[in-house]
Amino acid sequence: MRAMLPTPANLTQRVRDLVREHRKDLRTRTYGNADLNPPAGPYEVIPVTTEDGAHLRVHAYGPADGDVIVLVHGWTCCLEYWNPQINAFAGEYRVIAYDVRGHGESEVGTDPLTTDQLADDLSVVLAAVLKPAQRAVLVGHSLGGMTIQGWAGRHPDEVSRRAAAVVLSNTSSCELIAHTTVVPFLNRGLLRLPFLAGLVGLSLPIIFPPIAPVKWLFRRQIMSLASTGDVADFAQNIVRACPARVRGRFGTLLSHLDVGRGAVNLTVPTTVLAGSFDDMTPPVHSERIVEMLTEAGSLDTYRVLATGHLGNVEAYREFNVELARVAKSAFGIPAKVVNG
Repeated sequence: MRAMLPTPANLTQRVRDLVREHRKDLRTRTYGNADLNPPAGPYEVIPVTTEDGAHLRVHAYGPADGDVIVLVHGWTCCLEYWNPQINAFAGEYRVIAYDVRGHGESEVGTDPLTTDQLADDLSVVLAAVLKPAQRAVLVGHSLGGMTIQGWAGRHPDEVSRRAAAVVLSNTSSCELIAHTTVVPFLNRGLLRLPFLAGLVGLSLPIIFPPIAPVKWLFRRQIMSLASTGDVADFAQNIVRACPARVRGRFGTLLSHLDVGRGAVNLTVPTTVLAGSFDDMTPPVHSERIVEMLTEAGSLDTYRVLATGHLGNVEAYREFNVELARVAKSAFGIPAKVVNG
């Protein structure tokens, strides 16, 4: 009997399955540096559905009765991006990490993509993971920090009720294209990056093939050249795991992003961390947020680490020490941090 030939639909599905498995492999690879590896302990999957029906992947690590740390990742990342923090804190705290819609294994949803939507998603996640009267330390990197600011602006009544403290890392509130220094020579003096050029660049469905020139360029423009070995490989694999179309769609959102004065509504102790070599969100963005927090009387600490844009990975030990300090202050208990 002649074997049946695969149909175009079957071939398409097979390719999609292979791509999905490849992206999962990129997210879950192991390294010689165990701090970057997927957490060894068990975790709980928390079902969360957004207002437009999108299902989000939400994981909870650590003791069910522990004080809560909620981690919100940035553009083109996923919850595994926080492995250096999950591994360090899940022994003492209940650590919550979730895939922002469209990233990792979270659905993109049906409604138009907006900052308000991401803020509402965070509100839904907090409602699902926190017990009545329980408050969490909220940690946001890049787009995650913008999401937290947007949430504070959109849901100001939830800030004191849901948050015990906040950490904003390598983030901004607006005008990303006007201040980015990713493009050589532009926005460093008189030569400005035209908005349209920046919009096109951020909106492109860029891929990052694992070849030496691309790896070097990623370290030079996104991280810092001091980031090498497992740290560089881990970060690049996380970013490569993001679908190119998602990268482009969220890049368009970031081009227009403006969360206004949402930081003023962060009325709980808030720490801001920037990177001295961060070309994506140079320290000028953090300084603007610091001004708003100072006005609100809620600035805890402002530090500039010797990193590029991926501060909590590039300098994860320093970052974890800072987060341990914030958590200890917020919850009033010793913080046990294990790093290698």
